[in-house]
Amino acid sequence: MVAELDEPVEQNYVRKHALEQAQTLGIEVREAATRIFSNASGSYSSNINLAVENSSWNDEKQLQDMYLSRKSFAFDSDAPGAGMSEKRKVFERALSTADATFQNLDSSEISLTDVSHYFDSDPTNLVQSLRKDGKKPSAYIADTTTANAQVRTLSETVRLDARTKLLLNPKWYEGMLSSGYEGVREIEKRLTNTVGWSATSGQVDNWVYEEANTTFIQDEQMLNKLMSTNPNSFRKLVQTFLEANGRGYWETSEQNIEKLKQLYSEVEDKIEGIDR
Repeated sequence: MVAELDEPVEQNYVRKHALEQAQTLGIEVREAATRIFSNASGSYSSNINLAVENSSWNDEKQLQDMYLSRKSFAFDSDAPGAGMSEKRKVFERALSTADATFQNLDSSEISLTDVSHYFDSDPTNLVQSLRKDGKKPSAYIADTTTANAQVRTLSETVRLDARTKLLLNPKWYEGMLSSGYEGVREIEKRLTNTVGWSATSGQVDNWVYEEANTTFIQDEQMLNKLMSTNPNSFRKLVQTFLEANGRGYWETSEQNIEKLKQLYSEVEDKIEGIDR
């Protein structure tokens, strides 16, 4: 409705941008004004989370293509509730002009690395790849879990998550380990989700991986406990460290990488029952 108002574009930036988009794409203003996109009816997620969890992706462009193909279905104001049609070109054009990405945390029990759907929904690197100037958009997370709601940058929120849970809070990871088998899986899952944030946003500092390696790999007592409690999740943990390095998300010493490779071989033997 705003895009179709008969008024000067200097007074109506919604109309201005819709007209520009209509001209660029060769479509009507009404279609060019589309701004709300999601999955097709009955579909959920971009499936980036599954690709990251299974290490079944080649590069970030593949993940971005997955996002576009799954999330480019438009809510149609002319036929509300009647299903959605794919409008990928309009979606890409809208993303290419974005200056910021934003998500909302609304549960004190679930944070950025607790579940994979947060990075699964993050288009930060995608927006940068679509912008003509190649500029990375600002990325923000709103923490509305308390009455004192705060908006932080994504990188700040990832750092906060790392400090309070994954690697710098003994109360958290010792609490996880006290639950046994499942606790090791929870630790591994958070490292995998951290790699997901590197892949979709590039907002994970190198020290996050380095400190996680110090906490869970360099500490021999911790290492042995993880391996003996849940060798399968420990193998995935080691694999994720190696993947983070291989994909360029973590710079570390050759000594650390060699130790991880050796550990992977050892835990493989343990799982297969091979005694060398």
